[in-house]
Amino acid sequence: MAGSTTLLLRGAAAGAALGALAVFGQGSALAQGVISPPAEGQAIAPQPPVADTLRPAAPGVTPAAPPASRPTSHGPASVADVAEPLLDAVVNIATSQTMEDAGRGIPTPKAPEGSPLQEFFEDLNKDGDGVARKAESMGSGFVIDPSGIIVTNNHVIADADEISVNFTDGTKLDATIVGVDTKTDLAVLKVDAKRPLKAVKFGNSETLRIGDWVMAVGNPFGLGGSVSVGIVSARGRNINAGAYDNFIQTDAAINRGNSGGPLFDMYGDVVGINTAIISPTGGSIGIGFSIPSVLAANVVSQLREFGETRRGWLGVRFQEVTDEIAKGLNLADAKGALVMGIVAGGPSDNGLLKVGDVITEFDGKPITSSRDLPRIVAETAIGRKVPVKLLRKKALTSDPSEEITVEITLGRLEDAEKLMAEDDAKPEPVETGDAIVSAVETLGMTLADIDDKTRTEFDLAKDAAGVVVTAVQPSSSAAEKGIEAGAVIREVAQETVKTAKDVAAKVAKLKGEGRKNALFLLASASGELRFVVVPIE
Repeated sequence: MAGSTTLLLRGAAAGAALGALAVFGQGSALAQGVISPPAEGQAIAPQPPVADTLRPAAPGVTPAAPPASRPTSHGPASVADVAEPLLDAVVNIATSQTMEDAGRGIPTPKAPEGSPLQEFFEDLNKDGDGVARKAESMGSGFVIDPSGIIVTNNHVIADADEISVNFTDGTKLDATIVGVDTKTDLAVLKVDAKRPLKAVKFGNSETLRIGDWVMAVGNPFGLGGSVSVGIVSARGRNINAGAYDNFIQTDAAINRGNSGGPLFDMYGDVVGINTAIISPTGGSIGIGFSIPSVLAANVVSQLREFGETRRGWLGVRFQEVTDEIAKGLNLADAKGALVMGIVAGGPSDNGLLKVGDVITEFDGKPITSSRDLPRIVAETAIGRKVPVKLLRKKALTSDPSEEITVEITLGRLEDAEKLMAEDDAKPEPVETGDAIVSAVETLGMTLADIDDKTRTEFDLAKDAAGVVVTAVQPSSSAAEKGIEAGAVIREVAQETVKTAKDVAAKVAKLKGEGRKNALFLLASASGELRFVVVPIE
């Protein structure tokens, strides 16, 4: 890897021994160690100021008080009392996977005739070309139930033929998979323990504040039982790992082999599961990411009970409310999730939610960003009737929108994924260079009414309604916003349009009112909807 390139490493699998090259096996994992819960009622005593701890005053000299304008800093003088009872609950997870040599596409190394390394290479290739070999990797995990229930990352054990768990006392046990969730990268394992194991419990990651001290325990580079300390650097990080990104960022040292290990608060509770790092070299540079315990605990509970996840499903398509869209909708703030479509046969296919609604609250939880909605819905029990607060444009009034609340009974996401996949697999609009003659042009777009000719030309559905875009000038504002020939304009400024002249007239009206942008509701040939804000030139 080039030293100037910053990479996101997820699942850094550690090398088998110190000094060996780190090998990406199951994934590039981050490791953790085993932990046991603190004594009941244990709390952390207030620590002396860092200055007093590190620099005691000379005999007979009274230390100077810190400036009144600068609060005294309190850092942990030691985390030994927190770490010691937890180490036995953090485990090292070793996996092996059979790799077919013939499919690797890498030539088998051979030593020159008479080379002193001839014997080494013969041992390396003793199985011969095309024969299966074993790939091994290591990660971390932690015990959450004395009976032998262990939590780790899915990428630590993905595709493994054998999974073994190593404890701090030298015990090694084979593990079976209870359940995995690829969406959150979590896995639950079970070992047959002859005696009760030391276990740790999930804490409440929602109470974490930026700057709080945290401690990571794991198996970096195969060095089990390693402890590192840092702070919560940020919360709610989106690293584009999936639909439910809500990571805790920490500067506690996390390296290859730490994946699946716990991130503790200073009370010995698991507040995160270490999953990924950003690094130009593959080692820690102080930017690591952990799955919040609130999200993980819910998934782990479902995996233990059902062997699979059972997520709530609202049955809508939505997009982010940008500043431009907020202005187009006359919203005070660019917050919420903008409903762009209702999945046929889904929980919301009952007329209560409409395209153009802005969901601002779900089950009493605010929807600040569109990223919040899928995570909050997924964490809600299926079959439950949930209040959904939204903003909707008022009809026949000058007031741009009103706040209303509807109740939706949630379905199950896993049952609907096949339906959604089939719906998403519909073909995209077919581009064509044959422009259709039309007398209506506006904002760099050539428009035409929908008829048999345009339906055939742009592969539109029989029930397609609105105005079709037949051509877009390359340097126009419409082109910059991604509008292409074949798109169908359904609404302009949240008013339905039926003909090309309707669109031109509406744009002219907005321009006459001094509006700087026009809000279009567009549909693809397959019916996928999206809002686009186009500057009025």
